[in-house]
Amino acid sequence: MKSFSGMSKDELREYVNSLRKRYDEFKSKNLKLDMSRGKPCPEQLALSMGMLECLKTEEDYITADGVDTRNYGMLDGIKEAKELFSQMLGVNTNEIIIGGNSSLNLMYDTITRAMLLGVYGSETPWSKLPKVKFLCPSPGYDRHFAICQQLGIEMIVIDMKADGPDMDAVEKLVAEDELIKGIWCVPKYSNPDGITYSDEVVDRFANMKTKAKDFRIFWDNAYAVHHLTDNHDELKNILSACKEAGNPDRVFIFSSTSKITFAGAGVAMLASSENNINTIKKQMSIQTIGADKVNQLRHVRFLKNMDNLEEHMKKHAAILKPKFDAVLEILDKELSGKDIAWWHKPNGGYFVSLNTMDGCAAAVVKMAKEAGVTLTNAGATFPYGKDPRDRNIRIAPSYPSLDELKLAIEMLCICVQIVSIEKLLNE
Repeated sequence: MKSFSGMSKDELREYVNSLRKRYDEFKSKNLKLDMSRGKPCPEQLALSMGMLECLKTEEDYITADGVDTRNYGMLDGIKEAKELFSQMLGVNTNEIIIGGNSSLNLMYDTITRAMLLGVYGSETPWSKLPKVKFLCPSPGYDRHFAICQQLGIEMIVIDMKADGPDMDAVEKLVAEDELIKGIWCVPKYSNPDGITYSDEVVDRFANMKTKAKDFRIFWDNAYAVHHLTDNHDELKNILSACKEAGNPDRVFIFSSTSKITFAGAGVAMLASSENNINTIKKQMSIQTIGADKVNQLRHVRFLKNMDNLEEHMKKHAAILKPKFDAVLEILDKELSGKDIAWWHKPNGGYFVSLNTMDGCAAAVVKMAKEAGVTLTNAGATFPYGKDPRDRNIRIAPSYPSLDELKLAIEMLCICVQIVSIEKLLNE
């Protein structure tokens, strides 16, 4: 089919009538399909059921260096967990803290401590300043933005490019404003675009001049090992780059096993320089005696080493890739060549980012929901829930079954086309 912009209004009216018939047919099926969050599906969760059987006897709960994981202690995590997950993140064992089940929790705590107590090198707690600002590459992760909004941190939108954030804008802003204390980054298979930052972007982050001496990069490497194919995206090591640039304390790295094992019972990690880690451990010692060491131990006993972890992730990919392929095939079939939408084709991660014509995303999401397909709210991928162009829609293919997913994406494409034509007819 030719581009919608090349069709006459009569042609558009005729075509939209056929689309509305398809829409009504879907609506009559009383669908209840939810693609609002990037949740592992039951088949993925089943891959890790063996982890619950790793610890059976009293001796099983003892670590290699004699720590009883059932008791108090080990503020920064057991030795075995630090060894395994430091390899996953490319850091040293003295540069990592193993936490509870949520990296979001670690991120929230890290920012909250910075507000109340400051970070290593801070002259004052951030909350004592007239204002605190964060840079927010967008579209991005809605929960990052929610943290800032709750804590009263002003958010500044940074456009995403094909290889990461617009670094010209980032460098200019951080060099001029000492109230800019941080930036959110999902550097590998980004949420939602699926972009992996280039080596150049990583190096510019490491080397850039910041007016704030205690500026921090919040490096949420949630999808570090979440590949869809054997052709992996490669991400340069940000901590090593910062060390080489003479800015070793600049970055906080976060990750977890939430989408490796169990989303509700994973293990989270925070990696950074020794200075940052020691400061955080001192602050944490008032908050907690330690995270769940039993869960840390069973993760290590189950995953064993990086080779086994990578094989485990291939099983995840075998479940997820057909779903991503289906999304992309239907988008291509229904929307290609019509000049009304474009989308990224990620090599990993949990999302497909769809961009409609300006001013259409909210109407598409609303229309889809009325037909039984729930998507992430339009605007959620931007600070304050406001997409300035009202065009980005985050598709989360992981949880629905393949058949349900195909129905949902077909319905989504119908909605995109109807809303787009209505916009064109009203111009």
